Amino acid sequence: MSELTSPTAVDAVGWPPAGRGFRSRAGWHLASVASMHAVSDALFAGVYPLLPLIASDLHLSYGQVGAVKAILGGASALLQVPAGMLAETVGEHLLLAAGTGAVGLGLIAMAATATFVPLLIWTALAGIGGNTQHPVANALVSRLFGDARRPQAIGTLNFAGDIGKIAAPFIGGLGAYYYGWRGGLIALGITGLVFAVVYALAVPVTRGSVAQAMRDQFAASTPGAVTRHTHSIWHRDSWRFRAWGIRNPGAYGALTATGMLDAAARGAALALLPFVFDRASLTPAEISVAFAVLFGAGAAGKFLCGPLATRAGPTVTIMVTEIVTASGLILIPFAPKAAILWAILPFGFSLNGTSSVLYGLVAPFVEPDQRGRAYGLFYTSTLLATASAPVIYGAIADIVGLTGSFAVLGMITLAIVPLAHRWRRAFDGADHQAVNT
Repeated sequence: MSELTSPTAVDAVGWPPAGRGFRSRAGWHLASVASMHAVSDALFAGVYPLLPLIASDLHLSYGQVGAVKAILGGASALLQVPAGMLAETVGEHLLLAAGTGAVGLGLIAMAATATFVPLLIWTALAGIGGNTQHPVANALVSRLFGDARRPQAIGTLNFAGDIGKIAAPFIGGLGAYYYGWRGGLIALGITGLVFAVVYALAVPVTRGSVAQAMRDQFAASTPGAVTRHTHSIWHRDSWRFRAWGIRNPGAYGALTATGMLDAAARGAALALLPFVFDRASLTPAEISVAFAVLFGAGAAGKFLCGPLATRAGPTVTIMVTEIVTASGLILIPFAPKAAILWAILPFGFSLNGTSSVLYGLVAPFVEPDQRGRAYGLFYTSTLLATASAPVIYGAIADIVGLTGSFAVLGMITLAIVPLAHRWRRAFDGADHQAVNT
């Protein structure tokens, strides 16, 4: 296993140090972590097309199939905070490889089951492995890239996940074509295991834990700075936030609320849009095309919103994309059939693109050596919003109708604009300029 040696000094703004050699290694790490993200998302997305085959072979009811899907997604969200904290001790490199390997093992074990209960058990194992990907990968990328390059790097990381989702049906479908659903799961599982091993052996890793290395380097380069730095941040705040490394709890909370509202809009829209399309008299094939356009526009949004945030600023980018999202939520239910495909192009771009910018904004509000847990908390909050939004807005639709539900969702999504002003002041403030990494 190759090693990426720690720098001998850390400048006043933290980690990583400047230098052409380090930037090239940072690019290598981004490429490797983005590839890992693509594989991880492919492993999860590849399971869903196989569920009808699994249900037919194991004689599962719709409720049991729903339980498999819920456990796979739920298990991948429950331990993201502990995964982020563990990465601070054992290092991101090990956690990323182990997590993807666990997903692969879980999928292979799922293929070996013949009854419902063992299937749920191995599904949970596969889901637990997925907890490492989002908090750990985003913390690693945010550490390797400073403010100027971080939005684009985070956008690239998340765009890679969409590439994995596109590739997933081909990987699982090829195995299923020849060997049934078990062959599809095994093909996905082997892909995860092989990539985890290659990543563990080929990708450079820092010596020791990331957190301790960063503390040591900062202390060595600026004697006494850690004490003064910590005091300046925490003397007004509760001790509870010190363990999380959150520099500005109010701004971090507002940013997390922004992420939750954005995730709720996405989760509810994806669950209810099929009914909007059906009401507009789209055929099943046309609905499939509409969702392909929606996801394609969303992938473009994830990739391009990072560079847009670098040029125009993250706050302006988020405000514009959320206004476009809210407008689409309110207007698309009124769109005629001929206009729907055109309407969902900007809607899909903004619906998925905002998240890449938000992920990059977590880092400035958190100590560099504790970003894993902060990303874990952020992702857990947004995933809970994604999971609960379809239930909430589905119930609203039962009361006021589908159009009314989308109108409520659009108006609530607009609340992101004033929320953005709350964390923008902290993001642009003197503390951010002094301690930004």
